[in-house]
Amino acid sequence: MSVLEEVLTANRHYVEGFGEKGDLALPPARQFAILTCMDARLDPAKYAGLSEGDAHVIRNAGGRASDDAIRSLVISYKLLGTKEWFVIHHSDCGMEFFTDEVIRGLLANSLDTAALGPDGFTDVGEGPGSAEGAYVDWLTIADRSQAVVDDVARIRRHPLVPGRIPVYGYVYDVRSGRLIEVPAATAAGAVTA
Repeated sequence: MSVLEEVLTANRHYVEGFGEKGDLALPPARQFAILTCMDARLDPAKYAGLSEGDAHVIRNAGGRASDDAIRSLVISYKLLGTKEWFVIHHSDCGMEFFTDEVIRGLLANSLDTAALGPDGFTDVGEGPGSAEGAYVDWLTIADRSQAVVDDVARIRRHPLVPGRIPVYGYVYDVRSGRLIEVPAATAAGAVTA
């Protein structure tokens, strides 16, 4: 069953109260950006106290510092003036439950949705699959805190990222809603210029 009508109905209600939001400036008012996971349990607007127009929120599976995430961060500062960045991973992340080899194997067997059980993901559908998954770096997570450090360090080292932008590293606890600093990540993202 599709959620199309629910989404369109919700949008109609949203439009009714839209008011002056159409006058918000293009640059984010609070001049910062968050790179975080696409997990539906995370609401950056709530956990970071954001309203529309406050900050850029860049989301992908795992909140990883992929080339595309860095592209968005560079646009965020270069064209829209952000001055601080947060990398926020989270507890109980699905990216911790499989490896590149596992997802490549699942995709090679079937393009149907896999099931997560006590022994990990398994195919429940039928083929055909595709070997194209072998050419994707899935950026899975073996160690959550280390992944935050690695992502912050990758952003800090990037030649298009100026040293004056601090990059902070945190983990969002899905059980409590708390942001927990990863000190080694924040140290790796410290201002260098």
